[in-house]
Amino acid sequence: MTGDVEFRDLEPGDAGWVASRHGALYWRDEGYDIRFEALVLGLLARFIETRTAHERAWIAHRGDERLGCIFCTRPSDESAKLRMFLVEPAMRGTGLADALLDRCMAFARETGARRLTLWTHESHGAAGRLYARRGFRMVDSKPVEAFGQPTVEQSWEIAL
Repeated sequence: MTGDVEFRDLEPGDAGWVASRHGALYWRDEGYDIRFEALVLGLLARFIETRTAHERAWIAHRGDERLGCIFCTRPSDESAKLRMFLVEPAMRGTGLADALLDRCMAFARETGARRLTLWTHESHGAAGRLYARRGFRMVDSKPVEAFGQPTVEQSWEIAL
């Protein structure tokens, strides 16, 4: 990863970008319909409206160009949840995903979470390999119809 990538918290305009990029990339790569973008919009709205000191977002950027994002939410005192993890296609394979995941995991630990969970799809093979390398274990996998496509949902977790 190039050294000129910076990380900041969520700022005005970022939520629209997060929803738009999730919608566009998941449509392109997975064939997911507009309901996926609606899911992301709902997650973003709840995050913004109810955010606590134990929740955080990171936007990776180079100047004005957004390159990726990751969110750490807190569904309970003991459990943190990784949400809305995205790396722009041009930045995949550069180490940016590792850098974002490092920040999320460290923050969850620092704020007292005992475990970090996430939800993804089997088709995200590179992400699954990243999680496994970091010590996450898959705790559930099931075929579903989601966002207009047959897919396999996966739940992963790691003890912190």
